[in-house]
Amino acid sequence: MAKLKKNVTGEPAPAISADDQIEVYGAREHNLKNIDINLPKNKLVVITGISGSGKSSLAFDTIYAEGQRRYMESFGAYARQFIGDMERPDVDKITGLSPVISIEQKTTNKNPRSTVGTITEIYDFLRLLYARVGVAYSYETGKRMTRFSEEEILEHIYKNKDKKKLVILAPLVRGRKGHYRELFEQVRKQGYLKVRIDGEIVDLKERLQVDRYKIHDIELVIDRIVVNSESRVRISQSVQKALQMGKGLMFILDSDTNKLAQYSKQLMCEDTGISYEEPSPNTFSFNSPYGACPRCKGLGTIYQIDLNEVIPDYSKSIEEGGLVPLGEARDTFTYKQVQTLARKYKFSLKAPIADIPPSALNLLLYGNTNGATNMDVTVDEEAAPIDVNAEYEGVVNMVRRYFNDTSSDHVRTWAEGFMKLQACPECNGTRLRKESLFFKVDERNISELSNMDLLRLREWFTGIEERLDNKQNAIAKDILKEIRERLGFLLNVGLTYLTLNRATRTLSGGESQRIRLATQIGSQLMGITYILDEPSIGLHQRDNMQLIDALRNLKEMGNTVIVVEHDKDIMLHADHLVDIGPGAGKHGGQVVAQGTPKEMLKMNTATAGYLSGKTESPIPAERRKGNGKFLELKGVTGNNLKNVSVKFPLGTFICVTGVSGSGKSTLINETLYPILSKHAYNSKFEPMPYKSVKGLEHLDKVIEIDQSPIGRTPRSNPATYCGFFTDIRTLFAQVPEAKIRGYNAGRFSFNVKGGRCDVCEGAGVRVIEMNFLPDVFVHCEKCNGRRYNRETLEIRYKGKSISDVLDMTVDEAVEFFQPVPFIYRKVKTLQDVGLGYITLGQSAVTLSGGEAQRVKLATELSKKDTGKTIYILDEPTTGLHFQDIQLLLKVLNKLVERGNTVLVIEHNLDVIKMADYIVDLGPEGGEGGGTILATGTPEEVVKCKESHTARFLKQELHIS
Repeated sequence: MAKLKKNVTGEPAPAISADDQIEVYGAREHNLKNIDINLPKNKLVVITGISGSGKSSLAFDTIYAEGQRRYMESFGAYARQFIGDMERPDVDKITGLSPVISIEQKTTNKNPRSTVGTITEIYDFLRLLYARVGVAYSYETGKRMTRFSEEEILEHIYKNKDKKKLVILAPLVRGRKGHYRELFEQVRKQGYLKVRIDGEIVDLKERLQVDRYKIHDIELVIDRIVVNSESRVRISQSVQKALQMGKGLMFILDSDTNKLAQYSKQLMCEDTGISYEEPSPNTFSFNSPYGACPRCKGLGTIYQIDLNEVIPDYSKSIEEGGLVPLGEARDTFTYKQVQTLARKYKFSLKAPIADIPPSALNLLLYGNTNGATNMDVTVDEEAAPIDVNAEYEGVVNMVRRYFNDTSSDHVRTWAEGFMKLQACPECNGTRLRKESLFFKVDERNISELSNMDLLRLREWFTGIEERLDNKQNAIAKDILKEIRERLGFLLNVGLTYLTLNRATRTLSGGESQRIRLATQIGSQLMGITYILDEPSIGLHQRDNMQLIDALRNLKEMGNTVIVVEHDKDIMLHADHLVDIGPGAGKHGGQVVAQGTPKEMLKMNTATAGYLSGKTESPIPAERRKGNGKFLELKGVTGNNLKNVSVKFPLGTFICVTGVSGSGKSTLINETLYPILSKHAYNSKFEPMPYKSVKGLEHLDKVIEIDQSPIGRTPRSNPATYCGFFTDIRTLFAQVPEAKIRGYNAGRFSFNVKGGRCDVCEGAGVRVIEMNFLPDVFVHCEKCNGRRYNRETLEIRYKGKSISDVLDMTVDEAVEFFQPVPFIYRKVKTLQDVGLGYITLGQSAVTLSGGEAQRVKLATELSKKDTGKTIYILDEPTTGLHFQDIQLLLKVLNKLVERGNTVLVIEHNLDVIKMADYIVDLGPEGGEGGGTILATGTPEEVVKCKESHTARFLKQELHIS
C-alpha cells in the first residue's frame, strides 16, 4: 500500500491501492519544485493551472517522457544502438505507469498528400469498397462498361485494325520493382523471342535482367502480325495465348502509330473500345501512379507561370526591367544572351515590350518563336545540371528551372512569385485519373463522397444496403461496418463539418487532436495512459459534451486519460482535478490543489474562483460605437458560405463567432484577410469569391496573428523573433572588455562562426537521428547547452554573460533591462501579453500554438501602429487560463483605444462577452452553416433564437 498523502486542504486523500494510481515522486523537470503527486488510474484526470505553471512539464515532460523512455529500453541492445539512450526526466520515481500515448497539438502532417480520409483510414476502406463493388462506366459515352469474351475481342480487332501491322503483347509485370532474371529465363525457354520493357521492345537473350530498384512494366511479345483474312486463325491463337499469359488482359501495339490499345476480359466500352484494368484499391489512390491524375500527380493543384507577373507593364522596355525575372540591364550571362538575340532578330531592348514583334517576344519568353507549349511547373527531383554553353532557354523556362533545381528557400519563393497555384484543369481538383472517377457506387464516384461533409456522408451510408444488389451486399458487408464505425467516432468528437479530402495541414491543432482521439477510440486499446493537450481547442460550447463523452468512452474501455485543459466544462466533468501553480515560470511548479471538482469548488484558489463563478471578468458598462466608419463585404460565397454580406464597424473590438465549421475562417482568414493584404501590401494571396468590398480607404495596415510556429528549429526563440536580441548583442559589444578584444555584435550571435560553440554550432543541442522515430535533441556536451565558446562567455554585462541573458525569464529581463529603454520597451510587451514565464532563448519548437501567437502579438505591439490598423487573431485564448485571458483582453483593448480595429475569431465566452460587436455564423457546421445569424452588441445577439452562441452567451451575461 502506498502511504497516504494529504492534499492542500489538510484532509487525507481517500485511500487508493498502489495498483490503482500513478505515483510521481520528486518531479523537478523545468519549473516543477520537487513535487510528489498521486493520479488515479482508469479515470479522467484534468491538469489545469495558469499558462507556464508547469502543467505540460508534469504531463508531457515527466509522465509521458518516462513512459517513452521505458518503451525504448524494452528494445533489444541491437535496436538501441541505432536510437541511442533517451534522457531520463528529472524525477525520482514513477510507479504504476502503463504504456503511454500522447495526443498533442503540434504533430499535424504538413504533407500536401495527407488528408482527413487518409489519416483516419476511412479513405482506405472507401478505396476497397469501390475496387470490389464499384460499377464501371465509360468516360467517353457514360454507358456502363461490359466484359468481353475472346470472340468479341477478335471481332473488334478485325473490324478496327484491318490491314494494320500489330504486335500482340501479354502483360507480365505491372508497376513493380525487381530484376526479373528468372522470369525472362522462364519465357525464353518457352520459345518466346522478344519482350517489351518500359515501352521498348528488346530481344530475350540469356541472363537478361532489369534494374531491381526501379519500377517496371514488362510485356511479353506473343506475336507480330498483319491483320488480313489469311491471318485470322493465327491471330485467334495469339489472342488466346496473350489472354492466358496476361491473366485476362492483353495489349495490341500498332507498329505504325506506336499506339497501345488495351483489351480485357474484364471491363470494356462497347461503343469506343475503351478498356479499363480490373480495379484494385490503388486505382482510387491519389498517392499511387495507377490512381493519381497524371497532370497534377495526385495533388489536385498545379503551379502555372502567370504572364501577368512576368510582364506586368507592357509599356516598359526590357532595359527598364519590363521582363521582371530578368531585371534591369546588368552584366550577367543571361542578359548578354538577350542582347545577342536582340541584335540577331533586330529588336531594341530600349523599346516598350508592346512594340517587340510577337515571334521575338516568344523567343525571349519561351526560347522558341512559336510560343508556349506548356505553362505547368512540375517539381523535378532529378533535374539535369545547368549547361553554361546551352542555347538561350527563355525567361519562363528559367523561372521554372529555378523553382525546380534550387535548394534555397529564398530563390524558390522568388520563382513562386511568378506563378499561380490553381486547381488542376484535368481532374478539376479531384486528384484522380478520369478512369477512377467513372467507377460508381449508387451513382456516386469516390471523389463525390470525399467532398461530402462527414454528417452527409453518414446519411448517405445509412440504408446503402437497400440500394446495392445481393452480390454487392455480400462483398461490402464488413467494409461498410468499418466505415460506419470510423465515421461515428469522428462525429462523436464534433467533427461533423470536415470532409475526407480536407488537407491535414489546414486543420487547427484542436481538430487534428480530436481526429487522433477518434482514431484511438477506434483502436479499442485497453490499459493505456492517454495524455492529451487541450483537445477542446476550436470547439464550440455546444460540442463540448460530445468531446467529454468521447474522453469518458476512452476511460471506460479501461484506460487512464490525463488531459491538460483550461475548458470549464471538461474540468467540471473530470473524475480528478489537479491545479498547478500558483504563478507561472519560477513562481509556479507546485500542486496548489487536487481532488474531485466538487472538492475543488470549495477551495480558495484562482481556478476554483473562476469555476464557481465567484471571480468573473466585469462586463463593460458600455460598448464602443467605433469611429463611424465601416468595412463592408458583400456576396461572399467561398466554401460553405451562402452569399454572405457583412459590415464591420471600425475602431471597435469585433468577435466572429459560430459553431465549428460554420464558415468563420472562410469569411475572415480566406476572404477578408487576403482582400486587406492585397490593399495594404499588394499581396498575391487570392481571396475566396466575393462580389464587392467598401471602406478599404479607412485602413492602411493589416496584421494577421495566427498560431503557426515562430520557427521550426531549436535556433529560433522569442528574442530573435521579436528582434531585440540584435539590440542585446550590440549592448554586449559595447562592454569595455569586448572592445579591448575587438568583438563586434556578430561575436555574440549563435548563428555565425566565431563566438558560438563549434560542436553544436550554436544550437545548444545536438540532434540524434532516431531512424524510424522522431529525432531527439540532447544537450551539447562541450558547451553544456550554453551555445557559445568560453571566450565569448567571459564577456559580462552587469555580471551576466550572453548565455545567462538568454536563460532569463521575461519577468527577470524586464527588471534587468529597465535602465536600457530601447530593449526594455520590447521585452515589456512580452510581459504584457502574459508571457513573463518563458525564457528569452526558449526554443521555438517548445512553444505551444497559443504562446507562439502571443509572441507575434508582442512583436506587433512593440511596433508603432497607425491608428488605422486592423489586427486579425484566430482563437488567441488557446492555452490560456482564465487569469491570462484578462491580461490578453487588456492588451487588445489598448490597441482599440488607440483607434485600431481588433477582429477576433473566438469560442471563449470570456472574450465574446467583452466584444463591442459580434458577427455570429451558423446555425450548424459544414453545409448546415454558412449564413450570418446575428450581428450587433452581445446584448443584441443573445436575442437570436437560432444561434447556439446566443444560448450560452445569455447565461454568461446573466440574462434570463
